Amino acid sequence: MTEPSPTREPTAADFYAVNRGGGLFSELISQRLGARVAVFANRHKLSPTVLTVGNLGVGCLISFVVIATAGPVADGRVWAWAIGLVALVGWQFAYALDCADGQLARVTHQTSPAGARVDVLCDVAAQVALVSALAAVAHAQVPETPAWLLGAFAGTWMVNLVTSVMQAGPQAASIVTSTSFPVRVVKLVRDYGAVIALAGVVLIAAPQWTVWVVCLFTLINAAFLAASIAMAGRNSLRPQP
Repeated sequence: MTEPSPTREPTAADFYAVNRGGGLFSELISQRLGARVAVFANRHKLSPTVLTVGNLGVGCLISFVVIATAGPVADGRVWAWAIGLVALVGWQFAYALDCADGQLARVTHQTSPAGARVDVLCDVAAQVALVSALAAVAHAQVPETPAWLLGAFAGTWMVNLVTSVMQAGPQAASIVTSTSFPVRVVKLVRDYGAVIALAGVVLIAAPQWTVWVVCLFTLINAAFLAASIAMAGRNSLRPQP
């Protein structure tokens, strides 16, 4: 990336150039939206932490709306498509803020260990709210949904976030290192932007299918956790240089 001159405001392209990826969907859509948010934030002298807290606030607010309306939507008293649309747009905007805070920090040289910790902690809180919202909808739509399934869904969901944090260290490793397009398409199941887009579409079109979304991602994340443990265990048994 060419460093913007001191007399030139960074452009969306400058911010996008320092994005940290996140998957095919995130790179094509979420990170690009984040770059435009970063331009706005830089122009109005907002700090990266403001965007980080904004992600938390918007994400939790949208999730609260989904939780509060889960019963009325299931009973037919509230239009499912309206709540689903709010969730789809709101969660994507919150994620764009999450993408933007890192871009803004890197381009404007405001990175710090404290800022990185706040970012991770806010991500955890926002995703706890998201998981709670999806679990609430699944239970409202299908009251027979087993409690153990919702618990497993909540527990395994954080595998993505934990492994993302671990990828930043010197011991980072990937189970599948190929960057070919077919592999990247398959990896969409672990692309946060794509996952929340799917969740929003399901809430719009068929909220009764949310329980199947819960089942799907419980299996995917549990399988990834098992594979990660196996790979880490195998590597730990290798002779160290």
